[in-house]
Amino acid sequence: MARVLVVEDEASLRFVLEHGLRQAGFEVLAAADAATGWELLERADVLVLDWMLPDEDGLAFLGRLRRTPRYEELPVLMLTARAGERDRVEGLLGGADDYLTKPFSTAELAARLVALLRRARGRRVLERGELRIDLERARVSLAGEEVPLTRREFDLLAFLGRRPGRVFARGELIERVWGGDFRGTARTVDQHVAQLREKLGDGWIETVRGRGYRFTEEP
Repeated sequence: MARVLVVEDEASLRFVLEHGLRQAGFEVLAAADAATGWELLERADVLVLDWMLPDEDGLAFLGRLRRTPRYEELPVLMLTARAGERDRVEGLLGGADDYLTKPFSTAELAARLVALLRRARGRRVLERGELRIDLERARVSLAGEEVPLTRREFDLLAFLGRRPGRVFARGELIERVWGGDFRGTARTVDQHVAQLREKLGDGWIETVRGRGYRFTEEP
């Protein structure tokens, strides 16, 4: 059963969505604000996100989500009362996978979520040679054997693994993987790369002298 997270501050609408989506066969998590929604994200298979939230703009929430490696591929459908083409474009360019204007039927919402999940299944596992990165379950295996990683090790590997061949400076990795408010240094990245190499071997993450690191296209 797929698990949908509904982040919607209007209590009556949130109740209707919870009931309707359960009737459609989803397991439903619900939050009235961005802070609570963020805490529930790791349990969700798909996100229904209201544009206007009391503590954070929905687009800002979505941008933060897309900058977090483990949530980059999470399917997101935005809800809004804004019906203009410019608003729809802004939402989609901001990282939403789909867009639904209020009012709407829960039957249409459920159908759109099923379609999003169907498209997302093919993006949830990265396979590079003998290395398998399961983005949905946050698990990594090498030659069929599971490799235990810390959360940050996984986030760093997943971020690089989605972009094989592209070089990332240490500062950019700090911002994209750890977050802009993290107080670590370039040494933090070096330590995590060293830990990944110890667990996976030297062939996966390449040092590009004077520039940073990249995931090897042909390990």
